[in-house]
Amino acid sequence: MHRPPARPSASATRSIRLLLAAAAALTTAPFAAAAAPEAAADSSATQRPNVVFIFSDDHATQAISAYGSRINQTPNIDRIGAEGMRFDRCYCTNSICGPSRAVILTGKHSHINGFRQNGNRFDGSQQTFPKLLQKAGYQTAVIGKWHLGSEPTGFDYSDVLRGQGHYYNTPFSKNGGPFEVQEGYVTDVITQKTLTWLKGEDGARDTEKPFFLMFQHKAPHREWEPGPDHLTMYDDVTIPEPDSLFDDYAGYPGRSDAARQQDMTISQTMTESDLKLTPNKRRRMNDEQWAKWQAAYGPKNEAFREANLTGKDLVRWKYQRYIKDYLRCVAGVDDAIGEVLDYLDESGLAENTIVIYSSDQGFYLGEHGWFDKRFMYEESYKMPLLVKWPGVTKPGSVDKHLVSNLDFAETFLDIAGTEIPEDMQGVSLVPLLKGEDPADWRDALYYHYYEFNPDRRTVHAVRRHNGVQTDRYKLIHFYNIGQYELFDLEKDPQEMNSVAEDPAYAEVLAGLKAKLIELQAEYEVPNDAGSVPEMPEWLEKDLKRKADERAKETATKTEAAA
Repeated sequence: MHRPPARPSASATRSIRLLLAAAAALTTAPFAAAAAPEAAADSSATQRPNVVFIFSDDHATQAISAYGSRINQTPNIDRIGAEGMRFDRCYCTNSICGPSRAVILTGKHSHINGFRQNGNRFDGSQQTFPKLLQKAGYQTAVIGKWHLGSEPTGFDYSDVLRGQGHYYNTPFSKNGGPFEVQEGYVTDVITQKTLTWLKGEDGARDTEKPFFLMFQHKAPHREWEPGPDHLTMYDDVTIPEPDSLFDDYAGYPGRSDAARQQDMTISQTMTESDLKLTPNKRRRMNDEQWAKWQAAYGPKNEAFREANLTGKDLVRWKYQRYIKDYLRCVAGVDDAIGEVLDYLDESGLAENTIVIYSSDQGFYLGEHGWFDKRFMYEESYKMPLLVKWPGVTKPGSVDKHLVSNLDFAETFLDIAGTEIPEDMQGVSLVPLLKGEDPADWRDALYYHYYEFNPDRRTVHAVRRHNGVQTDRYKLIHFYNIGQYELFDLEKDPQEMNSVAEDPAYAEVLAGLKAKLIELQAEYEVPNDAGSVPEMPEWLEKDLKRKADERAKETATKTEAAA
């Protein structure tokens, strides 16, 4: 992998502000683009830029209007792209929360940084980009979700959730101190803590230093609990269903056993708690919060129970409940981002602050009948990435190079004008942010998912797999069951039909298998084949239980029809 050398670089009120900002962007964009080189030179000659890295959990590009969402609007996230660059092909190396965060901190794949699956403990003594930024004179801070099992290291300031945290009235630990419950909705609390730090109101920020701030949200993670301001949003609309909501996972060789044996369907896996059908579960709420919650969900739940839905009608109801709650959580994050963007503008910090929005991975919003992530399929493999770098990124620009969360650490160091360690495995995105088209840019990405245990039930039962993605093709190898899937993304963007057994693709398949081996050698990936039996005992029991449930449901329908 070629590495470029490190480069020195330089409500109603909100709605009105958004309209004015959009109008201003449209008016000034051509002039800003034309002036970019001179502005970048001035910036690098005087002071290094601040960075606000905004990170959410499980936010799929399908739910961002800058990426063409047909189900919601995200005007504040869109502002970042409108004033900067949208990356259309950004992918994760391991589609699950903790591992993605560890990759971003280290610039190394999961097998190197030691955090392969949730439940691992991140080794905070290892090299990370925040530690290197500190050495380069940056003040570093992380606020919100951490989720790595150990205390943050490399940060001058931290105020983080315990584990996943809770949506309501959740504990935070400041600078490694004891966890203390903070009243309020988690997205709002994280945002206020972030604004307090940015404003220097608690004396924690050194205004003489450039800063790197990680502003990290819990939302929209499962169980998708909306905040008080969004409890009834979307009540009066029907959200469009994905085309593959009733995917039947036709068997191997067309599709792998892994796709059929997972446990992440809206129809069977979602719990009553996920669906807000647990009237006595207070979810840590105080009396005022609980009263609003009950007022919002009580009447809707009563109507659902009276309808006595079955079959596809029941699945459709579950999808609507799920997707609306998910989008309500997204709306809270978007509002929060708007508050921070507004402060940066009003304070003058925006002129020399890079703003980045991303999420740890994508998520299934009903595609293939699923929720959650883990698989290398597009919906959960793809990450949002939008970057606003005043004077450097051309407003409204779009990049289509293959990029990854493996590249984030290198990019942050390059922005700061500090050296990128040779043992980091990604490449800096700075040339792309400057509008360049490097001739030696990568032609493929490597993926590896590990969270499937041999001896105990694993959440969602997604088998271990690795794979390779190129401009047009994706090869997925479920190596413990000896099955491949190959997708022609140009002809089959929804990945409904594997062509791994199609003779017409034999040459493509052979080439991708060779590329997979090449990347494994380059990244020094240990052989994980045989790590899990082809049919673990716990999975066999789960599959039998689900088969029995389906048989019982079919028998009930037959009796009712008779």
